[in-house]
Amino acid sequence: MEKFRKQLYEILMQDDVVSSIRNNLDQLIKIIPEIKYMINFPHNHPHHHLDVFEHTLLALGFSNYEFDERLCLLLHDIGKPFSYQDEEVRHFRGHPEVSAIMSFVILTRLNYPPEFVEKIIYLIRYHDTPIKVEDIESNYDLAYKRFLIQISDAYAHNPLKLEKRIAYLKNMKNKFENYKVIKK
Repeated sequence: MEKFRKQLYEILMQDDVVSSIRNNLDQLIKIIPEIKYMINFPHNHPHHHLDVFEHTLLALGFSNYEFDERLCLLLHDIGKPFSYQDEEVRHFRGHPEVSAIMSFVILTRLNYPPEFVEKIIYLIRYHDTPIKVEDIESNYDLAYKRFLIQISDAYAHNPLKLEKRIAYLKNMKNKFENYKVIKK
């Protein structure tokens, strides 16, 4: 498993992470076979203009050069093919929890340390949940990491539907900045 962890790290930590994933997709699927279900899986939702895998790649393209952040973004929607509801518009209610459970299995299978797994699972489980002041106060660094993941994820949504997400992100940025000023 250490070999797979090393390969995953090398794939995710390239400057051009999207090209790295595309060029190493066969190897990535050997490491995390669950990814194959994301490929070409349609969102069929107005807030998404790409399929689940392409959305994931676009989100990764907006990410910082941080392994934990990129790993979260790689796995944040892995549960969507297993949690969709087809209605007038396709919904994915509960997908963060399904993605967190699947990611726990994946990261445990890859033998990551429990503390690391716990952090990644938290970030995946709450990637879609608005951040509260209490989250910032209880663990600023973890809340800020969650915010960074939300930024990358938001910019991978349909550009025509970003207005509310951008307003939320600007508001959150101000809350993080104000909290740091107050704590000084």
